[in-house]
Amino acid sequence: MAVTVSARDDNRKLLVLAVDDELPGLDQLRHCLESSDVIGRVIPAVDASEALRLLGSADEDINRRKAAGLPPVDAVFADINMPGLSGMEMSRVFASLNPAPVLVFVTGHASEAVDAFDLGAVDYVLKPARQERIDKAIGRVLDKLDSQTTGRGGGVEAAPVEEPEQGDEEVIPVELGGTTKLIPRSSVRWVEAQGDYARLYTTEGSHLVRIPLAQLEERWGSAGFVRIHRSYLVALPLITELRMAQGGYQVVLGDDEKVLPVSRRHTRALKDKLVGSSRAG
Repeated sequence: MAVTVSARDDNRKLLVLAVDDELPGLDQLRHCLESSDVIGRVIPAVDASEALRLLGSADEDINRRKAAGLPPVDAVFADINMPGLSGMEMSRVFASLNPAPVLVFVTGHASEAVDAFDLGAVDYVLKPARQERIDKAIGRVLDKLDSQTTGRGGGVEAAPVEEPEQGDEEVIPVELGGTTKLIPRSSVRWVEAQGDYARLYTTEGSHLVRIPLAQLEERWGSAGFVRIHRSYLVALPLITELRMAQGGYQVVLGDDEKVLPVSRRHTRALKDKLVGSSRAG
């Protein structure tokens, strides 16, 4: 989806997420961000788990941006060292979003800068945060946002967002007893629709996430996942058998021979994919 405005076009102010488990540091970071003329709103989070929950919440600004094809926030300013899910681990979740927000790390150790840039951060800020240094980081965020557009002014389309490479791993954050666990896409065997949610089935169990099945189908199609039914999305390489049963076709998955139904409307496309897969192999 093309985006028609950049961070600087039509004076749109930035929506920013600030993450730090130390309240004095979070307050200072938030104060510096809110002192900038280009920041419209700062959403604070006391740790990475809360940050991920906020991005999936019913916040009006975030949902409006998602509906427009924008990242949930323009930028994330995050501490690296936090209990539980670290800033580094959290950034991998952000990187899997399409489109993804611009990332800036806030750290007390300059030695962590290399890791920050390896994860795609545009800048790192040493604690304690100073206004002039935060302003410089904001400038780099604006440069990054502007580099994603083909020009300036209303009505100028941005460059299309690049899809992840087929080999790239994606992780899904799930809540387990008050902690956030990252589930790699490669560990998912099949997905079942449950209203506006989806249940991911892995070799270790199942996890409910607030992502519609249709969205996962679109995001994971290039990674080998195929829709077999209005309620099921499966990893194509795990299908060991397609067979006719009394109620229609079924697929068999893996060594434990899990059986799932195939709807009539998806049968032909599934057969074509299975034939194409076997020829490619």
